[in-house]
Amino acid sequence: MAKHESNSPPPPYYSIAVHTQPPLKSYEEVVYGSGPGLTLPNQPHYIPQYPPIVVAPQVTEFRPPPKTKKNCCGNNAQCYKASVSAILVLALLAVAIWLGVHYGTRSATTEIHYDDSKNDDNDNLPLPEHDTCSNSTVECDGIRDCQLGSDETNCVRFGEGNILQVKTAQDGRFLPVCYKGWNENYANQICTQLGFRESYTSKAVKSQDSIGLELTSRTSSLIQARVNISSSCTNQETVSLQCLDCGKQQSTSRIIGGSVAKIGQWPWQLSLHYKGSHVCGGVMIAPDFVLSAAHCFPSTALSPDNWKVYGGAVSLDQLPQPYLVKKIILNENYSSRTNDQDIALLKLTQPVTFNDKVQPACLPALAKEFPHGTHCWTSGFGTTEASSGVVSKDLMEVTVDIIDTRVCNSRWVYGGAVTRNMLCAGKLEGGKDSCQGDSGGPLVCQGESSWYVTGITSWGAGCGKKNKPGVYTKVSSLLPWIYSTMQQERP
Repeated sequence: MAKHESNSPPPPYYSIAVHTQPPLKSYEEVVYGSGPGLTLPNQPHYIPQYPPIVVAPQVTEFRPPPKTKKNCCGNNAQCYKASVSAILVLALLAVAIWLGVHYGTRSATTEIHYDDSKNDDNDNLPLPEHDTCSNSTVECDGIRDCQLGSDETNCVRFGEGNILQVKTAQDGRFLPVCYKGWNENYANQICTQLGFRESYTSKAVKSQDSIGLELTSRTSSLIQARVNISSSCTNQETVSLQCLDCGKQQSTSRIIGGSVAKIGQWPWQLSLHYKGSHVCGGVMIAPDFVLSAAHCFPSTALSPDNWKVYGGAVSLDQLPQPYLVKKIILNENYSSRTNDQDIALLKLTQPVTFNDKVQPACLPALAKEFPHGTHCWTSGFGTTEASSGVVSKDLMEVTVDIIDTRVCNSRWVYGGAVTRNMLCAGKLEGGKDSCQGDSGGPLVCQGESSWYVTGITSWGAGCGKKNKPGVYTKVSSLLPWIYSTMQQERP
């Protein structure tokens, strides 16, 4: 597909050769990172285009001068003295740099968190901010033993139908919450705990589970401390909870494939600008939070002050007032080498007021799968052609089909490079795809009554090439990270 806004042409894609292959007759099982003769390619990103002067000037490939027999010195002694002097200067410079790094970076503060055990691919990124926990830490007991509270942030999730599931220290499993004794205060408390500002709706639903969590009269700010295990729920009723009215379109008329979007059609679509230029897309998921791709935020572009977020725009020539960014958080397990877990969360300085033009997309249920062939949509402001300098000022949309990971990992597509945290969507025959400048934008699929952000635009070989569909970060696989991060950064 298409999209990007910049004053200069976008950088070229890294290329992966597209070989002529026989048509796909059946699924071929390929395990990521293994198999006879399988080598992991260096996957190309949908490369964000930053303002070339202030962020990342284009660097041409360094070519050493030809090895000619030109005399650089008057005699050998002079050459020897010059070489020794140069070596001494370089040695002193290296020592100075080492001292600066060793003693300087530890006091630096940053708006981004990393786990240095996973930092082999991100050597230029800032040092991680680790949570400090006590030796007696117990997860999901309602007591924050860790300084940042990470021991209590992976204790609430939603199943199909927004079924509320809670993990407690008593059992260690995620169990449904019984509806008996439920009220709006509980709903608001849980949604606030998760990083939303209040609840939207809750109701009782029938459950087939033989065990549940019964609400108690205990007082705590965390739901995992206010429930007890019960052998069964009264009337087999459990809680279905929705924290946001999400996934609703104000405009539903559209043309299949690569067309200009209308206002209100994809109200969760955002345009992320770095120092005045569109470089990536984003997805509104809560009044205070935006999802995007981790690779949109290299070490040279981590200051939140340099970013502005625009919502409700269908043309980059008519931008509304921007939202400002308070904090940029990258997934600590993101790998720039494999593109695995390519996801970021932006916390805004102020909550967004939703209207007809700006609405959040729904987060999917845990482990939610859309089957092979499901028609979904992707949108963004990226380029219309991988090799073209022509950019799209208009928000573009295109329908793409979910492609089974076994197909996408077959040797004639991506040869095992698609991890369990990714999904493929597009057309194997080519022609419909996301492209440069779409990075971080949404892949959405429609449920019974709402649209769910299923993927985040991440990488691909070219745009719209045969047997090279778009690859997206799989949101359902990374829900624990999303909810945990929102809880730690909640308003």
